[in-house]
Order: sequence, then C-alpha cells, then structure tokens
Amino acid sequence: MERKNFLKSLMVGAVSSSVLVQACKKDADVTATSGTTTTNTGSTGTTTGTSGSCSVAPTETEGPYPTKSPASYVRSDITDGRSGYKMTVNIVITNANNSCNALANALVDIWHCDAEGNYSEYGGSGSQSTNYQSVHFLRGRQTTSSSGAVTFTTIFPGWYTGRATHIHVHVYNSSGTSLKVTQIAFPEGTGTALAIVNGYSKGMSGYTYNASDNVFSDGYTLEMATVSGSTTDGFNLNITLAVPA
Repeated sequence: MERKNFLKSLMVGAVSSSVLVQACKKDADVTATSGTTTTNTGSTGTTTGTSGSCSVAPTETEGPYPTKSPASYVRSDITDGRSGYKMTVNIVITNANNSCNALANALVDIWHCDAEGNYSEYGGSGSQSTNYQSVHFLRGRQTTSSSGAVTFTTIFPGWYTGRATHIHVHVYNSSGTSLKVTQIAFPEGTGTALAIVNGYSKGMSGYTYNASDNVFSDGYTLEMATVSGSTTDGFNLNITLAVPA
C-alpha cells in the first residue's frame, strides 16, 4: 500500500484574493482477490471483468467542506433549487474484499459545490466569502441496491480556485462504519462535458486541471468518471468504486 501525503495552503488575509487549499491525502490500495473482479478502467470510467486483484479507490481528504450531519439528508434529489445544468450521478460500489462483487446496503454520501464554486453549510469568511451556513444544497445520502448502485439527481458542479471540478464521496457499511472517503474526477478536453459547460458564467480562466490539482495530481485513474449528455438534455455521470468492506 502506497500512501502519499500532500499539504498546501495559501493564507487568506483581509485584502488577499487567495483561497485556502486544504491538506490532501491519497491511499492507493490493491487488494488480492480470487474469482471474477471488477476494475475501473479510468479514462472511460467503465468496468471490466478480471481475476486475481482489485484496485481500491484512493483515499482522499474529506475537507474542507464535509457534510455536517449526513444522516439528515437521505434523499436522491440533492439539487435544493440550485441553478445549473441537470446531472444524474450513478455510482456502483463493489467490495474489494469479496472478489469485487456488488456491495449492497452500503451508505453513500456525496457533496459538491454549486455552479459558482460555493458549498452549502459553510461560508462567510476565509476561502468562501458567500455565507451558506444555514442551507444544505448539493448534499445527500443513499443506500446501495442489491447491485451496489445509488443514483443522485443534482447539477453539474462548478469549480473554485485551486481545485478541478470534483465530487466528494464517503462510503459506510450498513452499520455506519466508514469504509472509504474518496473523490470523483471529471474528464477534460475538447468535446467533454466540462468543455461544454465551460465553467458556467465565470468561464474557465484560472481553472485548475486534474494534472495540477492538489488532490488528483498524483493520479486519478480510479477516480475518473464517464460523463455524457448535453446542456439541453442534462448530463449523466457513471463510475464504479471498489472499497474494502
């Protein structure tokens, strides 16, 4: 098991336009299994049948804006009235300790920023000047089906200084024990959904791409989703994440 620790911070002063970039940690595991396994192929976000080993989703930082009471937001539609292009997030959770078979009855929390790069439950100072402490948009929890699947209705995330577009994921077992904290990365480049959305109203000037992102810069193959769709019809995100359960 290889563990990489990164710490980057930019102090925000009263007259500074810098933002706080939180510490990040990645834990890339490869767990030996037997029989048929499911492995994420990275750039395509698809799954393939293999045998012998299963790559566990890397562990990433939960901060700087984790959901404060995730059990309070059991819901599939997490939009809460936020404007943006509709996106359906489809996540499949597999068990790396059981030949990467589907993990049923797992609790899956997701959260991400809005079109302008702001998070609910935080703000008013520091790295997010807009105060959204009293609202809870773009946060939710679902329980995986017998096929390990959860689905959320949300909007295409925006971005903020220092980070590529991403979604946070925290997976627990049915008893509430934490199994994995990770993040979902988005494909970049001409013709991708990110290029189509084009950073919403603020555009892509100053955008941090995956290769330079303080979380993804050491590798994001196992966190890369498939994203398809259009601004007219909405987008669909698909990813399979293996966790040790």
